[in-house]
Order: sequence, then C-alpha cells, then structure tokens
Amino acid sequence: MNALELWGGHECTVNRVGDVWRDQTVLSGHQDRLDDLDLFADLGLKAIRFPVLWERTETAPGRFDWGWADQRLQRLKDLGLRPVLGLLHHGAGPSWTNLLDPAFAEGLARFAAAVATRYPWVDDWTPVNEPLTTARFSALYGHWHPHARDEGAFWLALINQVDATRLAMEAIRAVNPAARLIQTEDFGHTWSTPPCEGQARHENERRLATWDLLIGRVVPGHPLWPDLERSGLADRAKAIADAPCPPDVLGLNHYVTSDRLLDHRLHRYPAGTRGGNGRIAYADVEAVRVVDDYPCGWARSLETLWKRYELPIAITECHLGCDTDSQRRWLSMCWEAASRARSRGVDVRAVTVWALLGSHDWDSLVTEPKNHYEAGAFDVSSGAPRPTALADLVRTLADGDPAPRHRSSGWWEEPRRILYPPFPKPRAMSEVQL
Repeated sequence: MNALELWGGHECTVNRVGDVWRDQTVLSGHQDRLDDLDLFADLGLKAIRFPVLWERTETAPGRFDWGWADQRLQRLKDLGLRPVLGLLHHGAGPSWTNLLDPAFAEGLARFAAAVATRYPWVDDWTPVNEPLTTARFSALYGHWHPHARDEGAFWLALINQVDATRLAMEAIRAVNPAARLIQTEDFGHTWSTPPCEGQARHENERRLATWDLLIGRVVPGHPLWPDLERSGLADRAKAIADAPCPPDVLGLNHYVTSDRLLDHRLHRYPAGTRGGNGRIAYADVEAVRVVDDYPCGWARSLETLWKRYELPIAITECHLGCDTDSQRRWLSMCWEAASRARSRGVDVRAVTVWALLGSHDWDSLVTEPKNHYEAGAFDVSSGAPRPTALADLVRTLADGDPAPRHRSSGWWEEPRRILYPPFPKPRAMSEVQL
C-alpha cells in the first residue's frame, strides 16, 4: 500500500438563495490570486480538489469562458499538483436549469464532455460534490435554490444529481478512459431516543444513498426503494442500477456537526431545532452538544464504509471552523484515525485539508450574507493569505512525520461542548446491514 497522501482544497461552493448567488472563490479572494496555488504546493500536498464549476464556466448555453480555469490548471500542471476536478459544488447549475429540471443530468454531461475535451490530461473527477447533502439543503429543507420542501422533490434532486454524475463520467471517459470517479458525501451517524428510532434508522440508511445508487444497489428490497417508488422514481433508479457507475474512490466528508441526535422531548431544546416526519415531532441536534462521552466519528466512519463497500477511501474534507489549536487537533485526530485504519487493512488513500483559505458564512449554511469568516490553513481576512499554525501542521504531515501530540483537547472533547441537558451515551444502535 502506498503512503497516505495529503490533499487540499479551497472552499469553492457556488450556491443560490433566491436570486442571489454566493461564490466562495470570490469571497476568499482566490478568484484574483493565481499565486495561491504556489502557496498550496509549498505545503507539500500531492493533489488538490479544484473547481471548474458549471455556473462559473458556461456563461450561456453552449458558450464557455475558459480563461480562469485555463490559467490555473496550467499552473497546477507546472507545479506538479494533481487536480481533482469538481463541476458542481452545492450548486444547482447555471440560471437556465435547476436540480429538479428533467434536462439537468444531460446538461451537466454536455458540460463535462467540454471540460474533459479541454483538459484531457486530468484523471480525477468529482462531477457533483455531496449530492445527498445538496438535495437535502435545496429540496427538502428549502435553504438553497430551488427552495423546495418536499420529500418527492428531494428524491428527484438526488436522482438527477446521481444521473448527472453517471452521465458525466461516461462523457469524460469517452475522452480519457482512465478517468477516476472520486465521489464525495457528508457522512455521520444519527442516534435517537426510543420513540425516534425509526427515523434515525431511516437517516442512517439515507446517508448511504449516493454511493448505493451509483454502485447499483438500490433495487427492490433495498430499504430506500419504497421512498423512490412513492416518489415515482423507481424506473429511473432501476435504469441507474442497470448501468451503474461505481466510484473508484469513496470521498468521506465528516464534520463534528455530521453526527446527530433525534429527541422526542422537545421541551429540552430551542424552537430552531424542532422538526418531524409527519408522524412524530422531534428535536434534531448536534450529537456533540448533548451526548455524554461523545464518540468522535472518524474511525467509526472509515470502518463502516470499508465494511460495506470494500472500495478505496479518501477523506476529502477535513475542516473545523474554530480556533487554530482546535483545527490542529481535529486534523491530527483525522490523520491518526486514517493511519490506524490503514494498519487494520482499510484502503485509505488520502486526507484532504479542506477550506485552505477558510470559509464565509457557513455558520448560516451560506443563507445569510453576514460576512462571518473562519480561517483555514491560511487567513485571508486582511486581503492577502497569511499562513496559520494549521499550515505548519500540514507541512509536518506532508513531510511524512507523525502528527504531534497535543497537550490540550479539542472543544468537542470538553465539558463546555454540552449546550442542552446531558443525554447518556445512546445505546449502540446497530449500523445499517453491512
């Protein structure tokens, strides 16, 4: 097994709220700083997740502006920094389409063909970042365009993105047969009080939907099949299963907020946490904020994905919006979990330091322009990238040295993390059938 690689990426989301578009590449200033790529390369990274986004590049149907991407991909090539190209990052496509458009998948596939023809030397691709998360935020919770709040719309948005990925890879491989699909998704675990166990079980099945669909597992008998039948999407799911597009690498994105607790005792939590499924009302809260002896999820997530799929895994987003000491602790824990998993035979290829330039307004899921900035390996709050202490750790790991021991714990390991009446560590809810 080759050495564990260190990858990177800048937060590049382009999302739409109403008629307002938010572009993280512009907000960070990376739009106008070519030399940022030299800073990234100097960290010792082997690869970088890099955007050639549909919304930014296809300015009108069939009309492309390649100037920004041409210049940067050439610089990456000169630096020897391998790109993992992304075509959609929490976006809904250009203004003439959206996640519920019947022509969405074919439109992205045509764009993918144009990108692959332009850059035939690129081997690694993520046509759609986190399809499940994007479908939830855009079509189930209504945060982003097209602002639907309907389970049928959610499943349609997910199927459209999975179909778009499948057709995009087909178009890319027509140009470059060696192209690899690195399919990212946010992944956490949901616990619950006993009355909410059915919903928690559903969410623990649903978190696997992107990968299960692409691999062709969602067929009659799969736990999610009834949802697709109710949504009128069974024929499309069958078509995907008949011509699957298995990822070459599973991209694991995991955050402290990825793990959830569902609690039917609404009086324990503020109104903003409350939700339901039409049968039972519950609070949906971050597990780290309420669960005693909270078990950090890196090792658990790696083991779960390996047992289920036995496919190579790359941690494609490791980031925490907090103070630099805690960011270093979080990255160290991630690196150590990946290293331990490899020692047990799990094929973990890489850890990706995400949000190298920090992120803007993710505390509100990029729904409000509050200009709330969180630094990453570089702090761009002054207008020019300044390396933080996290960058020093990145260089250490890239040099092959072990993660240094931290004298202090991260906030997610301390009593101050608890915001609500403490909940005993949930009894181990069995993982989905592996």
